[in-house]
Amino acid sequence: MTRPGPPQGPAVSASGLTRRFGETVAVRGLDLAVAHGEIFALLGPDGAGKTTALRMLCGALAPTAGHVTIDGIELARDPGAVQRRIGYMPQRFSLYGDLSVQENLDFYADLFEVPRAVRRERAARLLEFSRLAGVEHRLAEHLSGGMKQKLALACTLIHAPTILLLDEPTTGVDPVSRREFWRILYELHRDGATILTSTPYMDEAERCTTVGLMYRGELISVEEPGAIRARMRGEVVEVLAEPKAAARRALRGAPEVLSEAVFGDRLHIVVPHAEAAIPSLTARLASRGVLVRDARPVAPSLEDVFISMIEERGARGASRRSPGGAASRGGTAPGAGGEDGGRG
Repeated sequence: MTRPGPPQGPAVSASGLTRRFGETVAVRGLDLAVAHGEIFALLGPDGAGKTTALRMLCGALAPTAGHVTIDGIELARDPGAVQRRIGYMPQRFSLYGDLSVQENLDFYADLFEVPRAVRRERAARLLEFSRLAGVEHRLAEHLSGGMKQKLALACTLIHAPTILLLDEPTTGVDPVSRREFWRILYELHRDGATILTSTPYMDEAERCTTVGLMYRGELISVEEPGAIRARMRGEVVEVLAEPKAAARRALRGAPEVLSEAVFGDRLHIVVPHAEAAIPSLTARLASRGVLVRDARPVAPSLEDVFISMIEERGARGASRRSPGGAASRGGTAPGAGGEDGGRG
């Protein structure tokens, strides 16, 4: 199905969007503009404010302050018109386990008042599109995790929205199902859909046209993935060493180390110049009884850049707070900030 060309202005925009839960500020002054035809990722750790932001953008949660406009329509003035244009898929989509795949689709078609004249053909197309054709009569509770996510997306699409808001849609599913889900999203994107998705996964953010980095309720950067990587301060040395805890302690005190973080069984060490730093880093580790199995320069990932940016923000904040202007180095992946339920 080919949709007409996009209208003028952003598909999704927010101005000064803020949400408080008591003393906790979950989202602080969010300014956001998502263009028509984008796949836009809100990337951040749990507690960053992603879920709260999406709930405000779709109208499920009233903001404490700020405004939301969807497809040129102010959400507060005409929520019904907005709901007809968007498809919102929360983290815990309310599939009904005692209903079949087809019955779940029929229920959401009724909910969105999809005319009966078009729903049968549309449901059949969605089942084929999501590769659920042939299991229409299976109860939803008997589907795999990946199939449940695809059914949830099909239910989200039953009223043919042009703008999709997806809250961590692949969390908890296996890698194969994640790849399949993203294949479906790409097909929707090629068909003209605008997609705004939140994710804690760096590899998913790499798939998007634009990435917004969220941390502790604030949007700290909005750029293409390549442009974000170009902002990396320093270079990355990947170290495989045993014992890892001792290696981290030793490297935190090295003068050339800007930051360090755990990536699986390896450490990523940010230094001014990778090739020049490797001999001194390996010597430092060996002198402290750490066995270095590998140490080599690697291209920075989005996660490396994110951690570097958070470290830099923390250092600036510490400098402002401390009379001596000193800030500690060394860190881990960005931690959780305050939000309702602790999720991002």
